[in-house]
Amino acid sequence: MSRPRRPNGSEEEPEIPARDLRRIAGRRGGQGFAEVLCTYDYPVYACAILPEHVHLVIGRHAQTIERIVAHLKRGATLRLFEEDRHPLMRYRGPRGSVPSPWSKRAGWIVYLNDDQSVRHRIKYVQENPLKEGKPQQRWSFVKPFRV
Repeated sequence: MSRPRRPNGSEEEPEIPARDLRRIAGRRGGQGFAEVLCTYDYPVYACAILPEHVHLVIGRHAQTIERIVAHLKRGATLRLFEEDRHPLMRYRGPRGSVPSPWSKRAGWIVYLNDDQSVRHRIKYVQENPLKEGKPQQRWSFVKPFRV
């Protein structure tokens, strides 16, 4: 069965159930993040990976935030492929492409320009899993925020 086509001839993305998209999160995605963060030495002060979204507090870096987000998405996706756990494999297209579970845009980016804002956002990210009834998360790549 082939995918529907857009007027320009390209394949349309299939309708993907939310439960399949949620499976991108968790330890496997976090391991992919960890590999990228260690490779590029991005300063991460807080991280929460939840079933439907991710929160990060990332310090200033020479790379743009859009590039950092792209690296993180790619790292998590590659890890899922390597472990044959990509949640959207069953939606593989006729040319072998797999739909992306990630939003097309970089995400909601907020720039924090003072220490108080950074500390407040770190606390928010650390507490976010608890608000959703999940356990607090600890990631090896998260470093303490120091002024």
